[in-house]
Amino acid sequence: RPGPGGARPLLVAGQLIDFQWKLGVAISADSCKSLKLPCVTVALKVADGSGNITCKTFEMTVPQFQNFYSQFKEMASVLETF
Repeated sequence: RPGPGGARPLLVAGQLIDFQWKLGVAISADSCKSLKLPCVTVALKVADGSGNITCKTFEMTVPQFQNFYSQFKEMASVLETF
């Protein structure tokens, strides 16, 4: 939808509805090649501009999750300035 002056947004981001994570040990997974090592499962619920909710689940290694978390914190601090 056009913004002020008829400009259209370049990027429309979904709204994060829910974020859950859990630590476990992978018995079999695509992303955790070394089995029996800790893996983090992340479940996200995101609403698009129309209000449709999509659920996404993915697995990461612990170092990947730590990096993901660090980037999330960085984004949150940037968004607080708006």
